[in-house]
Formats: sequence, structure tokens, C-alpha cells
Amino acid sequence: MSIVLCGICPHPPIMIPWIGQMESEKVKETQYAMVELAGRIKDSGADTVVIISPHAPIFQDVVGINMKPVLKGDFDKFGAGYLRYELENDLPLVAEIKKQAAGLDLQVLELNDDVERRYGLSLDLDHGVTVPLFFMEEIGVVLPLVHVAMSVAPPEQLYRFGLAVRQASEVLGRKVALLASGDLSHCLTADAPGGYNKRGEEFDLELKRLLEAADLEGIVGMDQALVREAGECGYRSIVMMLGALDGYDVRSRVLFYEGPFGVGYLVATLDPVSENPQKSLLAKLQGKKQAEMEMLRSLESYLTGLARKTLENHLSGSPRPQAGDVPEEFKKRAGVFVSIKKQGNLRGCIGTIEPQQDSIVEEVMANAISAGLGDPRFQPVRREELKDLVYSVDVLQPPEPIQGLGELEPAKYGVIVRSGHRSGLLLPNLEGIETPEEQVEIARQKAGIGPHEEVRLERFEVVRYK
Repeated sequence: MSIVLCGICPHPPIMIPWIGQMESEKVKETQYAMVELAGRIKDSGADTVVIISPHAPIFQDVVGINMKPVLKGDFDKFGAGYLRYELENDLPLVAEIKKQAAGLDLQVLELNDDVERRYGLSLDLDHGVTVPLFFMEEIGVVLPLVHVAMSVAPPEQLYRFGLAVRQASEVLGRKVALLASGDLSHCLTADAPGGYNKRGEEFDLELKRLLEAADLEGIVGMDQALVREAGECGYRSIVMMLGALDGYDVRSRVLFYEGPFGVGYLVATLDPVSENPQKSLLAKLQGKKQAEMEMLRSLESYLTGLARKTLENHLSGSPRPQAGDVPEEFKKRAGVFVSIKKQGNLRGCIGTIEPQQDSIVEEVMANAISAGLGDPRFQPVRREELKDLVYSVDVLQPPEPIQGLGELEPAKYGVIVRSGHRSGLLLPNLEGIETPEEQVEIARQKAGIGPHEEVRLERFEVVRYK
């Protein structure tokens, strides 16, 4: 197999003696484990090291990969700028990873000079990479590098990345060591960076147990509420790495785990042993996902089905779907919002406060296309994404003016904020919006209305169709 080793490594700069000094003595066992991991990389015969870091520029739905021809980094911000790294970027491998990822319906974003300038990012090697590099170079491991940014997409999507790395390495005949950089819970003690949360230790011990058992499915399927409460920064990097082992028997070993400074540090190796199609988690995930989508499609309301078919037909170059027998209530006019989600994340939402079309049906079809292709917050929906999209339609009821925040109730009412010719709308019952103040603030932002400008408020209810 072209993936010769997978590894998990923490990245606290305090582990490095020149930075942590006396404090680094408290993580001596983790240092020894990192040296052992570096030695295993050396013995693996790897041609290239791929490191996934949670401290590189992170994006919601895509995986970023550094495209700088020469990758540079140092520990200047940690008071040790003399520790510098300069490594060749394995650009042919990067290009092939991007190609293979596209075939797995996973987008890879090339992080280049243009992206760096446009978004004000830094493409210098972050400490999620330079810390493991320190231990590798200490024993003479200097290899071409691929610098990958962790993504915050759902675990089932992230898992595909490791498989893309494996397929790319197979195409090019590369021997690749794939490392997931990340610390575990930041909430293990009262003086931890994230404060104390008993769920932190629970997460660390459960992840350690699953790794020792080489239970890839268990790791990908971990309770996401537990992951969030743990305050970790390594889980998604680990999931991205695990995909490289899909369909293989795996020999795993946790080299060391400890939780000094209130943060969990775990060092581990996972080696592919032999191919075993029964261990293909991706096949299980795809089957489960297909069954779930088929169920959702069977339960679609008239309007959500119409929104979906309209966007699908538009992207395939077909005429708009026939509305069929239109229920009487959808022949009238009303403002409509069409929302599109992908794997639980918003993928587009466009609507009209006042009706622009002759009927609710026409309003839905027009706004479905706008939500898929015209929401400026997102790239236009691609045809290959259509099978993963979930739709909802909100039909707005007539708005009514109100005198203040006391007449708003986020779970029941949406809000319209007006100032002159500017207006902003926020739908009711949105995840994470719990107070009228939050509602109005976000609606102001959407309309470009300053926090101190005079506004008129209106509230409205919706009928939501799924």
C-alpha cells in the first residue's frame, strides 16, 4: 500500500525545550513518543509527509492545501525564531489529491498567493506542522511536505480526504506518511485554556479507547455533542487521516497519552496491514446516506419537491418542472424563502419579502434557482452536489409593524428591519438565534444598517414546508 504510515501527533510548542524550557520537562513522555513516531516515519521509507493541521486557514465545506512551491515556517511567535523550516512542496501529489478528491465529491481549495492576499491569510507553516517537523528533523527526517488545512465539514465528508490521499499516492507511486496534527480536550482542569468540563476527559478516554481498538467506524461516528463540549482541536484532522485506511485491517498503537496543562496530548500510529473490503466504512456511509436521502425525498412536501426539481432541471438544462395539480392555497401570491442545506450546513438561502411572481408556485421556482446559484455567500451549486441537498420553503404571512423588541419571539416570529430604502429580514426559528436582540442585529447587518441608526420593525410568521 502506498500509505506506509498514519500517525496522530499533538502540537504544543511548549514540548520543544528551547521554547518550553523547564515546563517542557512536564511533557517528557510525550516528547519520547514524538521521537518514536518520527523514527517510525523514517523506517517506513516514506517519500513524502502529508500533515493535516487545525491551525492552517480553515474553510467550512472545502479542504485547503498550501500551494507554495517552498513551504516555510518558524517559531518566531513563540520566541524561537531561529528554529526555521524550509521544505519542498510535493506539488504533483497536491494536484493528484485534488483530482481524486473531486471524484469523491470533496472540494479542495488551492491556497496560493492570490488567496493569501484576498483573504489576508498567512500560508507560513503553522505550529500544527512545525512542532512535528521539529521532532522529525531531530532524527534526520527531511522529506517533501504537503501542508493541509483541516476542514469543519461533517465527519462523513472529511473521511473521504484520507482516501483521496491514498488514491493519489497510488497513482503517482508515492510512499506517503499521513499525519493528523491536533490536541485533544482543552478542558481537562480548572486552569485549562477552555476551563473545566467533565466531558473533556470523557472525550479523550473514549477516543483513546477507539484508537486502541482500531475502531474507525466508532471514531467517525462519535457523538458530535461530546466532540463539541470537549473543546478539542484534533478530532477532524484524525477523521480526515482515517480515510486513508478505508477497506484495510489496521494495526494501531497509542504510544502515549497525558493531559498536562489541562490539554490532552495523544501520540499514536496506525498501520495498514492487509486489504479487507469488509472494513470499508465509506461503502457503509454511502449506503446509509443514500437510504436517508431516499426517505427524505419520499416525505417531501409539494413545495420543497417543486424547489428541488426546479434547481435540478435548471442545472441539467431541462425545462422547469410542470407544477401539476396546484393546491388552491399555492395559487395566491406571497413572499417566499427557499433554503438549501448540505449535510446540515446552509448551502444557499434566497427569498422575497414581497411577492414578485403571480403565485406562490412561481415564487418558489424563481427563488429555488436564486438560492442555488445566486446567494453571494456561497459558490453556485454544482450538479454533482444535487443528490446531497435538502430543501425547505418558508411562505411568509403578511408582516405587521411593532413598537419594540418586546413584541418579538425568535421561535415564532421573523423580523424585518427597515431604514429608508434599506431592509433586512431574518426568518423565525433559526438555529443559534435565541433572543430578539440577536435577530435584529443580524437583520441590520444583512441590510447594511448601522447599530445606532433609527429603524422600523415588523414581525411576521411563516408556514414552513419541508
